[in-house]
Formats: sequence, structure tokens, C-alpha cells
Amino acid sequence: MRPSTRLLAAAAKFLEPGAPTGLTGLFTHPAPRSTLIYLYSSTLDKLKVLPESSVYRQSTEAFTKHRLRIVESIEPAGYKEWRERAKRRLAEHPGSFRSAEDSTANEDNQHIRSVQDGREFIATKVEEEYDEREVEWNGETGSPELEGTRTSAERKTQATMGRVTPRSDRKVVQWEPEPPLDADQIAEIENKIGAGLIEEVIQVAEGELKLVDTMTEAKVWEELAEKPTPGQWAYFERKT
Repeated sequence: MRPSTRLLAAAAKFLEPGAPTGLTGLFTHPAPRSTLIYLYSSTLDKLKVLPESSVYRQSTEAFTKHRLRIVESIEPAGYKEWRERAKRRLAEHPGSFRSAEDSTANEDNQHIRSVQDGREFIATKVEEEYDEREVEWNGETGSPELEGTRTSAERKTQATMGRVTPRSDRKVVQWEPEPPLDADQIAEIENKIGAGLIEEVIQVAEGELKLVDTMTEAKVWEELAEKPTPGQWAYFERKT
């Protein structure tokens, strides 16, 4: 059952990002489709580390691919045209979209490029508005600093400083976000997945992505150190 707040919000063509969903602490997600595709692709990418014989990998892959197909099958209006514009923007400004592993990338890079399970994603940093009038003074007066580098940690980044584009020379390239899904399309995804609101589905996907690391660390595909006694799990079997 969908919360009444979402049902009332669905009367409009598009859901308002940040609006209450009717569930405590859960607000309307601004980009649910691209977020889910990124989370599912990242999960599938991490699962490749596990052996193909792992039951956990097999079940999680099947579950994730099923939901990924549902999300990808529903495209917002103008999606194909947006995708072509995005490809042209990437081709025209390759230096503005660096991968996180690029040695010349730094904290000033506005767009980070990544590939998950064969799909390409662009993450854009959103700079928060800062007003020093709203920052409360913590009582610190500061202390003078010596000039020049003094430790090996401070000299560590000097090798790449010459290859990093200075901020004053960096061109700011605006990235156009993916068109949003309308309220009917979001409702269609929710009905096909059948796991509550799309924001709840995102929370589950985030948890599954973290769980892969835990299961990989635990090496769940390996044999038990102590074999179970015969009939230990018999009461869990399904009787037909």
C-alpha cells in the first residue's frame, strides 16, 4: 500500500524532490532511475570478484538483474535526445570528465567519470552555498604556519602538481542531468518491483551494495570449517 502523501503527490505530473513521502525520515528522491541503475551496476561489478559457483553470487545477480531490467525498461520523455547530447559533451570536453583513478584528477574536478558493469556514469559535485555569517566562531585564534614543505606527506603530491590543470585555467562545463521520470512512470516501476516506494527500493539497493563487501570479506563460498551433522538442517526443508 502506498502512503497517502505519495498518492496525493502523484496527482501532479512530476514528484517534487525533497517532498515528504509519507514515511518518517524518507523524502522524495531527485533522480531515482539513474541512482538505481548506478547501484545495481556497482553491485553486479563487485559480484564478479566472487566465484561463479557461489550460491550468494548466483542469487544476488539474478535478483539485481531482474530489478535492473525493470528500471532500464522505463525511460523518461526525451531520454534518447539527452543521451546523444551527453555523448557529444563528453567528446567535446574529455578533460573535464576524469575518472577517480586518474592521477591528474583532484578535488577541484567538478565531474567524476566511472564505469560500472560496462555502463558509464558521471557524478557531478554540488557545491553547497556558504555564508560565513551563519558560521559560529569556535573560539580558535589560529597560529602562524612555517613556509615551505616539511614532511614527506606534504611532498607526496608535488610529483603530479605540474600535470594538474590550475583552477584558474579550468573550464567549467555544465552537465545536463538525465530527464526525470513522471509520477506515472515511478508508480509503474514501484508496482513491477513490488517492494514499496522507489525510495525504499533505493535503500535496499544501497544495503545490498554494502553487503557484497561483507560477504566477500567473509568468503561465503568456501566450505564450512566444521561440517554440519546429518539432518541438522532437515527442519528447514520445504515439504511438498
